[in-house]
Amino acid sequence: MPTTSLADALRIAPPALDGSPHYIALRDQIALGIGMGKIAPGERLPSERQLQLGTGSARGTVREALSQLEAEGLIYRRDRSGWYVSPPAVTYDPTRWAGFMTYIAEQGRTPTTEVLAQETAPASSVVADIFRLVPGRPLHVLRRRRSIDGRPVLVERIMVDPTLAPGLLDHALDGSLTRVLTSVYGITVARNRVDMRPCALIKSIADELGAKSGTPGLLVVRTSFDAQGRVVEYDEEHWRHDAVRVHVDLSVRD
Repeated sequence: MPTTSLADALRIAPPALDGSPHYIALRDQIALGIGMGKIAPGERLPSERQLQLGTGSARGTVREALSQLEAEGLIYRRDRSGWYVSPPAVTYDPTRWAGFMTYIAEQGRTPTTEVLAQETAPASSVVADIFRLVPGRPLHVLRRRRSIDGRPVLVERIMVDPTLAPGLLDHALDGSLTRVLTSVYGITVARNRVDMRPCALIKSIADELGAKSGTPGLLVVRTSFDAQGRVVEYDEEHWRHDAVRVHVDLSVRD
């Protein structure tokens, strides 16, 4: 759909003055247009300049409206390219040890993984404490960027104890790490500890995701244990906040 015609794309008119802030009225009109399918998920919105001219709004008003929509996860900014309607979020169940490639494919989406860096490096005192190791002991460290339907959605840093997975970095790791750990090393996970909190994407991570520094994100930290209580994997994931929906189905205990 062309983004040059505001009337055809979003049916935006100057917001009615009903007492609400001007940017909220503009936000509501754009959200309604998205909800009605005037612009499909993944398509580009009209430029900020076009929104100004089409609505008679001030530049600051337009930016406030777009920032509100971004905070709600309805749109996202692609650095130096403009604003786009967010694709549907994927469902993430942190209680499973199913790999990214598996649970994304199960939802009918196309996952891809790119290795950004890998090394064996000494553990800091903080990380060594997580693994119950002496500081300075070597750990496999892997940084990867993961995409859904071609859109980068998260950057992760994974650490694995080399004594459990010797030679891990010699394997192809641009697919399912879970599959490698299970099939090659016989590692199974009995328990996951997951911590989640909102964050702002720092510049280095935002650049890797094609986003602007300070874009809202979700930090997911997962520690995986085997049946003996050993830490199998420690993973820090920085997600685009609009790309994921956390879902946990638990039995109620008295």
